[in-house]
Amino acid sequence: MAKYTKDDILAKAEDLAKMIAETDEVDFFKRAEAQINDNQKVREMIASIKSLQKQAVNFQNYGKERAYKQVQDKIDALERELDEIPIVQEFKQSQVDVNDLLQMVASQVSNSVTDLIIESTGGDLLSGETGSKVRAGGGSC
Repeated sequence: MAKYTKDDILAKAEDLAKMIAETDEVDFFKRAEAQINDNQKVREMIASIKSLQKQAVNFQNYGKERAYKQVQDKIDALERELDEIPIVQEFKQSQVDVNDLLQMVASQVSNSVTDLIIESTGGDLLSGETGSKVRAGGGSC
């Protein structure tokens, strides 16, 4: 059985990252992000939210609870309005889709490594126990 180094694995991970970057999910994400950056209304709303967030932090730091609450309400209203814009909804969905793809890949790698360890030790895939545990009389952790 071949032995691989961390560098070998990282090189393969880089290849996998390049493949992921060429998926429809990532392509849609890039296009949605570009549309948001090209939309003046969205840019202005985001700038307003960031400015209000700074004000909110200052009000909170100085114990000005009423002013903090008023600014926070404005932020919430702007965020709701921003979320109503279709390109923002598409962008957020594209973020979810890319994240789901990354989670799926991470889960597949993790599950495959676990299965390979179990198989290589003569273990039982159905119970999820390695060979050393099966030989020792089983039992669960």
